[in-house]
Amino acid sequence: MRRTGRHWPGALAHRGFRRLSLALVLSSFGDWLGFLATTALAATLVRGFDAKSYAIGGVLAFRLLPAVLLAPIVGVLADRFDRRITMVVADVLRFGLFLSMPLVGSLLWLLVATALVEILSLVWIPAKEASVPHLAKEHLESANQISLFATYGTAPVAAAVFGVLATLTVRTGQSAANLALYVNAGTFLFAAGQVARIQEIPSRVEVIRTTEQVPTVIDSIREGLRFAGTSRLVRGLLVGMFGALAAAGVVVGNGKLFTETVLNAGEAAFALLFGSVFVGIALGVALGPRVVRNMSRRRVLGPAIVGAGACLVFMSMVPVLALVVFATILLGAFAGLAYVTGLTLLGGEVEDAVRGRTFGLVNSLMRIALLLSVTVAPALAGVIGIREYGRLDVNGVSVTLVLGGLLAVLVGTVSFRTMNDRPEVPLHLDLVALFRRRSAAGPSYRGLFVVFEGGEGAGKSTQLTSLAAVLEEQGHEVVITREPGATEVGAKIRALLLDPSTTLCSRAEALLYAADRAQHVATVVRPALQRGAIVISDRYVDSSLAYQGAGRALGVEEVAELSRWATQALRPDVTVLLDIDPAVGLARATGSPDRIERESLDFHRAVRQGFLDLAAAVPSRYLVVAAAQSPEEVHRAVLSRVLPLVPAAKLERV
Repeated sequence: MRRTGRHWPGALAHRGFRRLSLALVLSSFGDWLGFLATTALAATLVRGFDAKSYAIGGVLAFRLLPAVLLAPIVGVLADRFDRRITMVVADVLRFGLFLSMPLVGSLLWLLVATALVEILSLVWIPAKEASVPHLAKEHLESANQISLFATYGTAPVAAAVFGVLATLTVRTGQSAANLALYVNAGTFLFAAGQVARIQEIPSRVEVIRTTEQVPTVIDSIREGLRFAGTSRLVRGLLVGMFGALAAAGVVVGNGKLFTETVLNAGEAAFALLFGSVFVGIALGVALGPRVVRNMSRRRVLGPAIVGAGACLVFMSMVPVLALVVFATILLGAFAGLAYVTGLTLLGGEVEDAVRGRTFGLVNSLMRIALLLSVTVAPALAGVIGIREYGRLDVNGVSVTLVLGGLLAVLVGTVSFRTMNDRPEVPLHLDLVALFRRRSAAGPSYRGLFVVFEGGEGAGKSTQLTSLAAVLEEQGHEVVITREPGATEVGAKIRALLLDPSTTLCSRAEALLYAADRAQHVATVVRPALQRGAIVISDRYVDSSLAYQGAGRALGVEEVAELSRWATQALRPDVTVLLDIDPAVGLARATGSPDRIERESLDFHRAVRQGFLDLAAAVPSRYLVVAAAQSPEEVHRAVLSRVLPLVPAAKLERV
């Protein structure tokens, strides 16, 4: 069965992942529709500000309470049972439960069924997360972005559909909540059919064969908790993602009361506010990695959460609908960026054998964050109530937003301090670099600059030679070069850098690479480009950004500044990134390993993620190719990207 298609970008090129994404879109849409229906129903069953606060908080508590009681037990199912069957059964059962809610018409059954649906969701999500690397292993960050966009991007659509359904109640005699629940049930049934057709997910038997002994349930849970407790990265991610979702949850939990008592608006404003949160989350997931560009992902998470907290405080201080909607979208964007950053970093750290239980633990803890925010926030607002102190009117909703914002700022600060991989560099330098405007003006050259990047054993030399042969056959002057070592001075630097007996501090290493690059550009690259040649280089600036910036944790932007100075801001027209699992690439290496090849596997994994982050930040200038494919397939992909650039070769300054 073919898994890839030519017309789908990134992770969507995998047919199995496309089907899983469609199932996720449908079930997420239905889930948000059900969320609106049950929340609106709770508000209509009681009267008075205090009673509505407690009713809304109670319904949301039953929706999220299973995460508190079952974390992280349900994640074990993703590692012990067939993941595809697990997802199908969970979707079919959710279909039946949502269908029963309007048919039974009992508040008690509504609460029980809501809790059961949430238990099934806790089983489904880690099974899905553990399956994604098998469906789109070469495009993990892209897959995470698509999954999160599908999850949260459907919320505004659900809000709009809920509004439409409300207008149909006069004609059908049904309530908007009942109609929404019928539609919701149908989406889960259709999603089950999509997942049932995915054949690429490993079965339980295949998973068991990859391990010598299947651990017990208790051992699995203990292992997942131990991993989270001993990994500094995971601890920082959990704290950060907890804060991001809690900030968004405060808006969701208090949205109904906020629109009624603070904005003095009705259902339309509530739907607009609810939808704005998830429009922002979708934007943060889709565009956030591009906005932060080359900034260290470990330094992104904390500031994003602080930004979300600041938006909460702003909303409470300026109760104007237009400004509140803008702040809500911005809050969602910060939360979405934090969440996709956390998932991407986490996916690179967790092995498949424990991925299910780890994501189960993470998912459960995230739902606990939502539980606390969406239930405590309205309950706290109800306790404070609406009071007058002389000329000062105090609204419990506004006070809750301020407290939630300040708590998010605190959580973001703690997360940043836990995960900061560049403690010697002030954060404001990274932030200033993000917003700094650099002139794109500069001399124009007739030549074309193509660079091949990638980890050890990615096959750069093979692809470089193949591309050069095609271009030379077309009559172009081609200059093949490399870093380090393309010049006489560079050869001496290369010998020093790669000698296993050499001991260098990280900054000295970075400076030596920059010195080699300065000589390389001045004597080889720039002269060739000025006379109209096509320069093809094995490594360039991105190698320093990935190896020294990410691998050595010197910071990408700091190393980039050094390279910009050394090269006079010369950048490639296109960079071909040959992406490969470091374990596979290092196994390909022949001969005695050099100083870099001898680094740990964790180092090379950090380098790989550094390359992928660079490509995700400026996708228009990169071609990312899975190096595990056959050389012929990689060569065809390279030609399709490079050849169209040859007739009008230009070189820009950054």
